[in-house]
Amino acid sequence: MITILGIESSCDDTSAAVIRDGVILSNVIAGQAVHERYGGVVPELASRAHQQNIIPVVHDALKQAGIARNAVSAVAFTRGPGLLGSLLVGTSFAKGFSSALNVPMIEVNHLQAHVLAHFIKEDENDTHQPEFPFLCLLVSGGNSQIILVKSYDEMAIIGKTIDDAAGEAFDKCAKVMGLGYPGGPVVDRLAKLGNPKRFTFSKPRIDGYDYSFSGLKTSFLYFLRDELKKDPDFIETNKNDLCASLQKTIVDILMDKLYQASVNLKIKEVAVAGGVSANSGLRNAFEEYSRKHGWKIHIPKFAYTTDNAAMVAITGYYKYQKGEFAAPDVAPYARVSI
Repeated sequence: MITILGIESSCDDTSAAVIRDGVILSNVIAGQAVHERYGGVVPELASRAHQQNIIPVVHDALKQAGIARNAVSAVAFTRGPGLLGSLLVGTSFAKGFSSALNVPMIEVNHLQAHVLAHFIKEDENDTHQPEFPFLCLLVSGGNSQIILVKSYDEMAIIGKTIDDAAGEAFDKCAKVMGLGYPGGPVVDRLAKLGNPKRFTFSKPRIDGYDYSFSGLKTSFLYFLRDELKKDPDFIETNKNDLCASLQKTIVDILMDKLYQASVNLKIKEVAVAGGVSANSGLRNAFEEYSRKHGWKIHIPKFAYTTDNAAMVAITGYYKYQKGEFAAPDVAPYARVSI
């Protein structure tokens, strides 16, 4: 049996999970409400909160999994990309755990882990995993990418944002409307009550499979500025329709490029991953494309959409089988591609 303890601390969620032979045994996540008052993640506060959360979270993960520390085969941790101070907490804990129990460490790329979250099994009979090759739309606050996945360890980014990510566009437009942080979930909730065809916002014209969301963000800002001059209560009286129209525009931009890639590469096995994959509009679009274009779609459980250690553990599981272990002096990195 291969039992992997996963550690995730790339941003503001401290998470630990246990996976045994590909099957999830536990996945514990501790959030950080301290950032809400600042309208975004404060790196220094995030790293301090990770220091407070890491030991209790790991303890709970092992307890829920029903295993002792000495039953762990290896500890997998997020090396990057992410906030360097936050990553240092997870990396340092993994080093201490590895040294104390004399088990190997496995470094994990955070982006690769989001893709491999689709291979987490709920039980031994779980067969919902994608077949290679498949396309994965990875969308979050920091990334918007189309990834061609050929195997567990062979992935290529064929399209990416040239400026803002989709999640960033959601959050910044929400902030302009005074919806608080994080704004994406609030936009999603209000969009369900609005008319997605009420307002039209500009869509970028970018060659290939690349994305751009800065133009949309700017056009949204100018649109609100002009409307507020005419009606100071415009946002409040049109909030639901604004959210629905904004969400539809972002989802349309994401899906148009993904569909192009699917047609050109002749791949109908399509997955979505990352924090924005929790968005109901995007999930509905995947269902619609599945019906219209014969896609075999893979949408993660909500627990595996945001940053979580289960995806780190499953990545560590596959790397363990290939003997890909990290050196004791491994250091985290803030920026890296797949």
